[in-house]
Amino acid sequence: MARYVGRREKTFTTVLGSLTLSRAYYYCEDDGEGFCPRDKALGLEGASLSPGVLRMVGFVGGSVSFEEGSELLKELAGVGVSSKAVERAAEVLGREIAQDEIQIIDADTEDDLPETLYTGMDGTGIPMRAEALTGRKGKQADGSSKTREVKLCTVWSAEGRDENGTPVRDEGSVSYTAAIESAAETQDGSPSDFATRVLRETSRRRFDHAIRRVILGDGAAWIWNLADTHFPGAIQIVDRFHVKEHLSNVAKIIWGGSNEYATAWAKIRHEELDNEDLKNLFLALEIHAKAVPEARQCLDYLKHNRHRIRYKTFHAAGLCTSTGVVEAGCKHTIGTRLKRPGMHWTESGANSIIALRCSRLSGRFESFWERRNLKNAA
Repeated sequence: MARYVGRREKTFTTVLGSLTLSRAYYYCEDDGEGFCPRDKALGLEGASLSPGVLRMVGFVGGSVSFEEGSELLKELAGVGVSSKAVERAAEVLGREIAQDEIQIIDADTEDDLPETLYTGMDGTGIPMRAEALTGRKGKQADGSSKTREVKLCTVWSAEGRDENGTPVRDEGSVSYTAAIESAAETQDGSPSDFATRVLRETSRRRFDHAIRRVILGDGAAWIWNLADTHFPGAIQIVDRFHVKEHLSNVAKIIWGGSNEYATAWAKIRHEELDNEDLKNLFLALEIHAKAVPEARQCLDYLKHNRHRIRYKTFHAAGLCTSTGVVEAGCKHTIGTRLKRPGMHWTESGANSIIALRCSRLSGRFESFWERRNLKNAA
C-alpha cells in the first residue's frame, strides 16, 4: 500500500505558458517508487509537457527539423520548448504511436469497400549515425554503408479515371506504414518483421475483402517473395516506368550513350512493352544479349516478370501500372523529413519519427490521440 507523504510542486509547460502545480505525493515501499495520482489524471505522468503541448510537439517534430519545430512553437504559439526537448518528446510520442499501431488492428470502418485495392511496397535509404552502421555492407568505395533502408507499405484505391481512362488515386484513400525492418524470410517460416507490418496494414484496409487485389512494386525480389507468400491470387504488376528505365539504360549501353540511335531503339522497345508485344521485345534484346551483358540481364529480368508486365491487358482492365503513389509516399513520408542535409539518425529515433509521420499522413493521428486520452483517464 502506498502512503501519503506530502505535497510536491512541479512546473509544466502548457499551451498557456508555464504552470506550477502542487500535487499529493505518495510513496510505495513495496516497489520503492513515488507517484502523484493527479499527474496521471491530467495526462502529465512522467512528463513536463501538457497533452496540448505534446500534441503540438508531435506535429512539428514529425514535420520539420527539431530546431525548426522549436522555433515554430515559440513563434506561432508562444510556447518555449527547446529543440532537444522537441526531439525527446517527439521520439517518445512516436514510439507510443508505433506500439499503438501494433495493438490496434481493427479494420477501417469505411462502408463502401472499393472494387479494387492496391498495395505497394518500396524501400528508400536514410542517412544514419556511425554507430547504427557498424558492420553493415554498402555502396561506398570501401564497402561500407552510410544509410539504412526504410521499407514502406502503401494501400490505396483508384476507382476514378482521367480522360485517357487511366485510373486516378481516390482522394483520402492512401495509408502508410513504414520502418527500418527486415523483409528477409525467417528460418522458422514465420513472417518477417516487415511482412508482419504489411499484413497488419492490409488487414486494417480490408485488402483481402476487395474483389480485385493488386500488388505493385519495382523489380526488388523481396517484394514479390512477400507477395507470393502472403497474397496468393493477387494480381502482381511491376512498375511500367521502372521497366522502361531499364530498357532506356540498355539502349544507351548498346549505342554508346544518349544519341538518336539509342533514343529510337528505346522508343520502339517502349511501344512493344505498352502493346504487350513481348515476342518482338525479347527478340530485340536477344540480338544484343551475347555482346552486351546488360541486355542479357534485362532480357532475363523481363522473362522472369513476364506475367507482371502485361500492361495492355492491365490497362484494358482499368488497373494502375505505375507505382507513383508508392514513390511519392517514399519522398513525402520519408524523404522530406528524414533525408534533409546534415541529418543522421539512430534506428530508434528514425522509426519513431516515421511512425509519427505515417500516423498523421494516414489520417490516424486524431484517433490515436482519442485512445491515448481515454487510456490516461482510466
